[in-house]
Amino acid sequence: MAGMLYGVGVGPGDPELLTIKAVRIIKESDVIIVPGEMPQSSVAYKIAVQAVDLSDKEIVGVSMPMTKDEAVLEQSHQAAADIILQYLKEGKQVAFLTLGDPCVYSTYIYVHKKIQNAGGQAGIVSGITSFCAAAALVNDSLVEKSEPLHILPASYDIEGALKLSGTKVLMKSGKKMTAVKEALLTHDLQTVMVENCGMENEKVFYGAENIDENAGYYSLIIAKEK
Repeated sequence: MAGMLYGVGVGPGDPELLTIKAVRIIKESDVIIVPGEMPQSSVAYKIAVQAVDLSDKEIVGVSMPMTKDEAVLEQSHQAAADIILQYLKEGKQVAFLTLGDPCVYSTYIYVHKKIQNAGGQAGIVSGITSFCAAAALVNDSLVEKSEPLHILPASYDIEGALKLSGTKVLMKSGKKMTAVKEALLTHDLQTVMVENCGMENEKVFYGAENIDENAGYYSLIIAKEK
């Protein structure tokens, strides 16, 4: 196959945080793959289109359902890979847009592996992660000296995670926010939550007691030892 696939991290929300390389790859690509059946409605598309003119690109949406059902996930990842493989066989360059960085809790990586296993060429363009952008937003470091950093999905064992030493970044907290807040209140930690980092409706909440339990999906929490 002569074509090439790139998983392109578009950062957390601010279009100015797209890297020079991400902009170049998007400009050079023939086809733009966007998570979601309605591409122009996706967050990744809305970020990228503010930094790159996409009017002459073929925009293709692929279904990426938010579920833990392995069968449903496998089907959606394979369907996306099948679509991309057709473009690669035609010798086209494809950019798959993904929030943050493609290597951190991204659905893209599953498609990436399928393309490689099928004999296609695939590369990754790093993007700025939401937790790095959030730390910069609140003017604080994530870790210093020998402190460890833990990046954790808040939808799993939150109580065990909070017992770890160093700084804890809790991602994908949205649906579990009430339980996460309750757990944080039982620990003596310096806590800040950023909702929709880099977007128009960005919000910052300092202190576990002030966390909005109705915060949306794009919310992350940084919990540091005092």
